[in-house]
Amino acid sequence: MTNAVWGDVRNVLQGLVGDNNYITWIEPLRLASLGEGVAHLTAPTNFVANWVNRNFAEHIMRALIANGQIVHRVEITVDAQVARAPASVQRAITASGTPTPAVPATPRASDDGDLPAAALDQRFTFDNFVVGKPNALAHAAARRVAEGGPVTFNPLFLYGGVGLGKTHLMHAIGWELQARQPDLRVLYLSAEQFMYRFVQALRDRQIMDFKGLFRSVDVLMVDDVQFIAGKESTQEEFFHTFNALVDQNKQIVISADRAPGEIKDLEDRIKSRLQCGLVVDLHPTDYELRLGILQQKVEQNRTTYGNVAMGDGVLEFLAHRITTNVRVLEGALTRLFALASLVGREITLDLAQDTLADILRSSDRKVTVEEIQRKVAEHYNIRLSDMIGPKRLRTIARPRQIAMYLAKQMTTRSLPDIGRRFGGRDHTTIMHGVKKVEELRAADSQLAEDLDLLRRLLES
Repeated sequence: MTNAVWGDVRNVLQGLVGDNNYITWIEPLRLASLGEGVAHLTAPTNFVANWVNRNFAEHIMRALIANGQIVHRVEITVDAQVARAPASVQRAITASGTPTPAVPATPRASDDGDLPAAALDQRFTFDNFVVGKPNALAHAAARRVAEGGPVTFNPLFLYGGVGLGKTHLMHAIGWELQARQPDLRVLYLSAEQFMYRFVQALRDRQIMDFKGLFRSVDVLMVDDVQFIAGKESTQEEFFHTFNALVDQNKQIVISADRAPGEIKDLEDRIKSRLQCGLVVDLHPTDYELRLGILQQKVEQNRTTYGNVAMGDGVLEFLAHRITTNVRVLEGALTRLFALASLVGREITLDLAQDTLADILRSSDRKVTVEEIQRKVAEHYNIRLSDMIGPKRLRTIARPRQIAMYLAKQMTTRSLPDIGRRFGGRDHTTIMHGVKKVEELRAADSQLAEDLDLLRRLLES
């Protein structure tokens, strides 16, 4: 029975993760036992077990649930028989478990089979990236880079909050480049992985190998670059790697959770390099974009969970209520499909409200400091960079104080935290701005009307 279940689940997983990832990571697994809500799988090596646990455990659990199994947790351990095999056999198995098939263009590393790259996710392609007004420019820029050819802007720097599509676009660039130019040496990894590899090279006295590897790529993509802020040695090596690749006219794509100039403890020379290309902000999603994402995910989930009926108004309800994070939005829809397929029910508004009560509570409209800054800057027709910059002109200082006041009133951020988001200002400056606006509001009817209008816009 266990083998039959696993065979069905593997077929589903192959469609979910793609042929390359399936052959590399899923095919070597064996389902050892299934019971009491736990699916116990074995892998040939620790490396494969750890990689699958980090990247595919959720896929496996969802596929098992779709198969009708009751699973709350997936456990992956090393096959005891393989673990006792000779070292030469284990090395051969490990070599077959590297990320190379997922990213064929990635440079090969040392004989231990552990590449510096992260595998590209089959789900993150341009075909399934939903384009809307908030991300249209970022999508167009990523498309341009993915076409290959002469470098037109270098680096491409994508920034924005969590779950807005930065990583999706970077993976999509990797897949597109791989399809267009299979021999291109493309390297995608997180800034944390870059730091880890650098520290490992220092420890093993292989720094020249490290330099040679990272300088030999044609396209370097580094995710979450804010992670290296404050890490002096890593920043130094990143700076030299960046310069070496730019000098060779190699393409660089970087992502972060904020603009280069706003990353605290990042060296000025690195900020300057990051700002010399195209810097693109992925804005928070609007209602239309969220609805489009949900409509696409419905079709994908039906491949996994079958033809589950979707009631009227459910997608519109989710798009309106869950506004903070696309990942939370997608997770909510997956939860609804999983439950509906298990109990054999239609997904209705009542089912959505009952099942997603915790998500709906935590996702009630929360205004961010960045959103307040953007709305105030638009209202007073000033640049967002001036809002957080040092200029003290009255036409800039007053809107800045209004934004400080609204940030204090409409968010749970502390004064020091608000100050950091206003260009690193001291909390006493925020206190002064808030007090000033409170005084003016009582005496200036126009200012009071502006505050009411901005509050309504932010709460809508």
